[in-house]
Amino acid sequence: MKRNLRSFLAVAIAASLAACNSADNAAEVAGVNSNAYMCDTSMMAQSDDLRIYQIMVESFVSGDDSIGHGTGYGTSHHRGDLQGIIDSLDYIESLGMNAIWLTPIFDSIPVEGQDHWADRLDATGYFTSNYFTIDPRFGTMEQAKELVEKAHKKGLYVFFDGVFGHHKGNVVPSPEGRLPVGENNPVSYPESLEFYQEVATYWIEELKIDGWRLDQAYQVPTDAWAAIRASVDEASKSVTYVNSEGETVNPLGYMVAEIWNNENYIKETGYGKEGEPALCSAFDFPVRYRVVETFAVNENSIGNKGGKWLDEGMNLHSLYPSHAKPNLMLGNHDLVRFGDLLQRGDIASPDQPEYWARHKAALSFQAAYSGPITLYYGEEIGDELEGYAKKVELDCAVQGLCDDHVARTSANIDGITASLNTNQRDLKHYVSQLMSLRAAHPALSRGERTNIVANDTVYVDHKQTDEEALLYMVSTTTKPESIVLKAKDIASEGQLVDLLSGKVYQATDGEYQINLSSFEAKFLKIVEPSEEGLTKAVAATSATLMGEGFMAQCDNPVVEGTGPVGKTLYVVGDFVDAGWKHKPNRAYSYVGDNTYQAVVNEKAGAFRMQYASKDWSPQFTADGLELTPGKVATLKRGGYGKDTAVTLPEAGEYVWSLKFSDSGEPEQLMVSKCP
Repeated sequence: MKRNLRSFLAVAIAASLAACNSADNAAEVAGVNSNAYMCDTSMMAQSDDLRIYQIMVESFVSGDDSIGHGTGYGTSHHRGDLQGIIDSLDYIESLGMNAIWLTPIFDSIPVEGQDHWADRLDATGYFTSNYFTIDPRFGTMEQAKELVEKAHKKGLYVFFDGVFGHHKGNVVPSPEGRLPVGENNPVSYPESLEFYQEVATYWIEELKIDGWRLDQAYQVPTDAWAAIRASVDEASKSVTYVNSEGETVNPLGYMVAEIWNNENYIKETGYGKEGEPALCSAFDFPVRYRVVETFAVNENSIGNKGGKWLDEGMNLHSLYPSHAKPNLMLGNHDLVRFGDLLQRGDIASPDQPEYWARHKAALSFQAAYSGPITLYYGEEIGDELEGYAKKVELDCAVQGLCDDHVARTSANIDGITASLNTNQRDLKHYVSQLMSLRAAHPALSRGERTNIVANDTVYVDHKQTDEEALLYMVSTTTKPESIVLKAKDIASEGQLVDLLSGKVYQATDGEYQINLSSFEAKFLKIVEPSEEGLTKAVAATSATLMGEGFMAQCDNPVVEGTGPVGKTLYVVGDFVDAGWKHKPNRAYSYVGDNTYQAVVNEKAGAFRMQYASKDWSPQFTADGLELTPGKVATLKRGGYGKDTAVTLPEAGEYVWSLKFSDSGEPEQLMVSKCP
């Protein structure tokens, strides 16, 4: 009966999608209400508390030497398998995590004569052939069942990795005889919808998994996501298991999207419109970059940010629809490990205390984040890939200069594959403390966030639920800081208690003085919250986004001549309407005084860009790689990865201005909101 209903939904929704590609129609057929298939309220509430541990199966732990892919990108030959994960469940539980996410474990059948690069891709699982069997190099269906059952008994949800937008090409029909339709990468929708609905529900019904991480989710239309989500909800409500508390529960039915882009793109391709949900959760790549740029550097060695940078990123969650549930991670199998980023930025190495202090600061920010969080295996011990930090990703491994590439290193699991050193044990203990704190104080994972302080050296948030109020604070500098907080500004009428150390802070003349060492974080309980609550800051107005002078004028007429730069320049960036392409509406025109301008209707959001000709020669960027609306900045020559970052808090028309010397040397730039 369940499969018949799913088939009916798939056919009906596919017909609606084919007719007008409308999320409204998909919702009507799903029968939830006349507008949309809404996010399940129980799942949404529970997902706030998710503390997910991501496992790259092929490189994690070998529990059976007779199987495994036995390949890597360098000298490593990983043989990770399901038994290795089963053997590591006690370790994962000891960290205070309550969920695991496995990279794809379905069978990727080799093509005859394929090269070693294809073998490597098979090992990742992201180009599946048979979506309904376990890769025998990882284990068996029985081991998969054992893994899920043992994880559930330990209080761990289990999420599989769903690749619903592309495949290897030699796909095996489903048990019901379905196949994906169209090209291999991406597949066609709505024609492929029924196949992937069957995949998504099969593993919930067979193994009682708790949901899916969704690879390259932008490849699937948002209305198809609404249909797949409806099928996942239906399947999750059709089966039960007994959890670690002895309760009979349904699988959670959580789905989280990988969309590696900015807020606007994640909204457009993942979350969908307000009142018309496509997906309900997506990884918070934008804030992830702000965290690493504050406590380390990003993959292009850009960093040295502070608390204001973090607060600005968190405020941009307002761009998402109300159903959105961002999930914050520091890394994954495609991102450079935090430890390697510290070394890439010439900041600190594992033999220096600062390396470990910065790890703690970044992990503390995760612990204080409202919504689900995900740790990538190895982050809890400050793992890094020796010899990798300053090498070109693939060449490093191929040339034998490092063991592997990116973050696909063999797991160092205490007592199973490794014995940890003092620093690793200390960080692991700190992570366990953070996760326990997060579990015991829902204000961290569910609380309303109000920023109290955000400057170059300190970040302070107030977190509150109906039951409690907390302060989270972290140093973003190498120097000790003394913070003075007025009791009225944090809505406190009594003591503050440090939840990690137990230290008590009393107010003197209505002020608390709190000292932070370099990159130290504190979690403080407000013992007596005031009934008046917090006074929230007034948001920036349009006037603060407007500059002054010639470069801020939006109606400067175009003048004859090309000016000091011979080629047409463009504002080229990660705008939703451009995607790093040179668009005609983003072309600069010469307006005299050695100045070029482009007036563009922009969405609110955070963007990265350069100012370049179509052949990328020349290209320019801001000195310091950051631009503030309404403020003049210094223009300099750019290059790969040297992107200007700007946040436009309001949608509207903006003028982008570049000024050069008579000889064509870069001088100034500005972006200003038009009246």
